[in-house]
Amino acid sequence: MEKIRWGVLSTANIGRTQVIPAICRADNAEIIAIASRTDKVHAAALELEIPKAYESYEELLDDPEVDAVYIPLPNHLHKEWVIRSARKGKHILCEKPIALNRAESEEMIAVCREHGVKLMEAFMYQLHPQHARVKEIIASGEIGEIKLMKSSHSFYLQNRSTDIRMDAARGGGSIYDLGCYSIQAIRHITESEPVTVLAQGEMDPEKGVDLTDLVHMTMDSGVQALFDCSFDMTARNEYEVVGTAGSIKVPFAFRPDINGHIGTVVIQKGGVTREEKIEGDIYRLEIEHFSNAILTDSAPVITADSTSKNMRVIDACYESLKTGKKLVMQSDNQFIPV
Repeated sequence: MEKIRWGVLSTANIGRTQVIPAICRADNAEIIAIASRTDKVHAAALELEIPKAYESYEELLDDPEVDAVYIPLPNHLHKEWVIRSARKGKHILCEKPIALNRAESEEMIAVCREHGVKLMEAFMYQLHPQHARVKEIIASGEIGEIKLMKSSHSFYLQNRSTDIRMDAARGGGSIYDLGCYSIQAIRHITESEPVTVLAQGEMDPEKGVDLTDLVHMTMDSGVQALFDCSFDMTARNEYEVVGTAGSIKVPFAFRPDINGHIGTVVIQKGGVTREEKIEGDIYRLEIEHFSNAILTDSAPVITADSTSKNMRVIDACYESLKTGKKLVMQSDNQFIPV
């Protein structure tokens, strides 16, 4: 089987512990290079059994054998290195959130299109088959008409004095780090976009980043949506879809890998509960899906349009958080406070 040859920009923890091992597990991919800005990259390459180690990102991008790159750099560097990678003809899997705002994301998407390379935001959770099963149950009518979707994603953040997620200048904050998943899941599962957004939250007074957020959205389908995200709560990664006849709960929505790669879909209807277990290696599925998109010249399931729309909602959340106002979403990317 033909394989996509991957390079990774940085020795970030998520790359070393999750994505690079997933590339090694994938049937249609192989890892051939890793880059960092220090000589520590050589130890990382040795540990991970990666053939090539570069002490600069530019050197890796100049390697003609690299077909695609994975970018787990800090959020504020995504735009620069996606654009540089695209200009070198590399296909790109970029960590979420793909940018700091919608304008950045659209510039990145435009450059990728100009250079004929594929770009996918790394919402690995969506590749797990439990979500397709949720949509299948909804489409069957089993739980009736959907009225509400709720999503929660949190963990208690340690070492706040040094963690990059507490650095506002580098794209820190709970909505950027966690809320982006719930926004994407709500849009994906309900197949609709928000028409109003109201966000409330708690800010760290010294760091200037949001620690906890509660967001209400009215979707254009009429569904009401709520999500919370936090660096100040116990670990949760779940959503619930409530219909007129029943409900669906997904307790390991965003991180089924911490449950042995087993997703759980709990259907409640008429006082009866049914539980379905669904297996899926999310990081491997992500790598295999994007590698296949490159090999077959097909569109990734997480499209550029979806990525841009997700950033639009993130922009609205932060604007509402700043102003304290409910915002009405406009088609020209503007928000009207009400």
